[in-house]
Amino acid sequence: MSDNQSWNSSGSEEDAEPRDESGHLVGMVDLSGVLSKWTNYIHGWQDRWVVLKNNTLSYYKSQDETEYGCRGSLCLSKAVITPHEFDECRLDISVNDSVWYLRAQDPEHRHQWIDSVELHRTIREGRREKGGIQGTIFIPPPLADSGYGSESSLRRHGSMLSLTSATSGFSATSTSSFKGHSLREKLAEMETFRDILCRQVDTLQKYFDGCSDAVSRDELQRDKIVEDDEDDFPNTRTDGEFLHNNHGSKEKLFQTVSPKGINGIDFKGEAITFKATTAGILATLSHCIDLMVKREDSWQKGVDKEMEKRRRIEDGYKSALNELKKKSHFGGPDYEEGPNSLINEDEFFDAVEAALDRQDKIEEQSHTEKIRIQRSSPVPPGDMYSSIGTHRFSNKVEEMVQNHMTYSLQDVGGDANWQLVVEEGEMKVYRREVEENGIVLDPLKATHSVKGVTGHEVCHYFWDTTYRNDWETTIENFNVVETLSANATIVYQTHKRVWPASQRDVLYLSAMRKLLANNENDPDTWLVCNFSVDHDDAQPSSRCVRAKINIGMICQTLVSPPEGDKEISRDNILCKITYVANVNPGGWAPASVLRAVAKREYPKFLKRFTSYVQEKTAGKPILF
Repeated sequence: MSDNQSWNSSGSEEDAEPRDESGHLVGMVDLSGVLSKWTNYIHGWQDRWVVLKNNTLSYYKSQDETEYGCRGSLCLSKAVITPHEFDECRLDISVNDSVWYLRAQDPEHRHQWIDSVELHRTIREGRREKGGIQGTIFIPPPLADSGYGSESSLRRHGSMLSLTSATSGFSATSTSSFKGHSLREKLAEMETFRDILCRQVDTLQKYFDGCSDAVSRDELQRDKIVEDDEDDFPNTRTDGEFLHNNHGSKEKLFQTVSPKGINGIDFKGEAITFKATTAGILATLSHCIDLMVKREDSWQKGVDKEMEKRRRIEDGYKSALNELKKKSHFGGPDYEEGPNSLINEDEFFDAVEAALDRQDKIEEQSHTEKIRIQRSSPVPPGDMYSSIGTHRFSNKVEEMVQNHMTYSLQDVGGDANWQLVVEEGEMKVYRREVEENGIVLDPLKATHSVKGVTGHEVCHYFWDTTYRNDWETTIENFNVVETLSANATIVYQTHKRVWPASQRDVLYLSAMRKLLANNENDPDTWLVCNFSVDHDDAQPSSRCVRAKINIGMICQTLVSPPEGDKEISRDNILCKITYVANVNPGGWAPASVLRAVAKREYPKFLKRFTSYVQEKTAGKPILF
């Protein structure tokens, strides 16, 4: 083995791990399947195809897109797997600041994923510990070949160069960092002493080198003389050499080795000077220490001041870091609406209000464009809305209509306990506070008078889904699940999510009716009732909280006689509107937030809708 031979084991850890023919790590069981992954507060949980392979967790949008590359991956070597405390289907996997929130379809699948991930991590950690320290191990050459103890070990190996550079750098730095004239003078003296000491060390080193060279030459000459003696021993030698003559006297054979003669160095004098120089260095250092002790008090005050400043900065940094960490996870599933939500009531309200403000700004920008779009829908004859119908929900519709006519039109006074919460011109909004199992079920009732439109027109635009998206700003999408009759449909709609509240959906039957007045002096009544039903084609899902509703829009048209022989115009008509809403929002939103949102949104909805009807009917024939 050569002197510089080494054994290299610095290959990657994965290269040393056993793999099967397909490249999979032996002992690790791959796992793949569909998991729900939390994307963001807008889209919430989304199904993703997740693959666990070779200690790496990757996800794809779907199984069909695996060939196009993953959308994200986590190395599980330093991952922390946390089963959720309350959600039996959820597990959180975090690596440093990256967190994946995942949900399995049931607790059994969650346990399967957790066990598989832990197995991958355990096998990888076990192999890492078994492999030991990876690196390069050098085998030193034999000691006899190292030159240890030979004359070469006496020679200088550049150590003084390093000492000179280091000392020079220290001196320059120290001189600039201390304050005070006396201290700077003493440090300058230290610099002078250092230069003198370095020169003395160089001189002594030359002396040692000369001694080593002389010893080498003497050994070489002795070896040569011995070789010559074996061949022919002469009587005479060159100058400086002696041998035994025939008379037995000793002659000069080798020149006497004299370091002083060779190098011209006074070793004793140099040693005395070296001692004096080191004594001067020690004395100067002692003086420097005395100066620094005298200034310790002022320096300590400066240090204390800087430490206090640093403490304040560190406190500010920690506070900012905590806020940043909070904001980085603010929007995760733990901060959305739920029975164990980490967000408090005030933060919940602030977030909802901010989201509603953003929606209002977006709606204002698109409102003009929606009005400009001309939509047409054939208006069925009024007599058609007078019939009850023959579909399977006919009796239920008739029951709802009669309840609205009996109770919804009652006066808000008396023992009904209606509280006036909003009053803007002709519009008044009332509320009765009702809670059931902690869920707000406050009935709301609003009355309004709108000029220039009829009850038929108001109910037509409220019921007909053709115009729904023009005036309803809270709906994300909707579809007609089933058409029961010409005046009754079953509608499924999802509402825009207002984070951190969960997204809501609702499935309801919407029916429009015309109720003829019993007295010819009384106006006819137009009514739209929307109430929740069940349908096989729109089952509740885990993505949305299913809300339950019972809503009535009741309208009556009042006509004032025109002057003279003039025809009735829109200036002569007035629509009196009574709007009632009983909504069970479900979920776990705070009661105070729900009441605040209702107080804010219901008046805005009623004004927006009635203004829309006025704009759509302006200049058109009156629809009585």
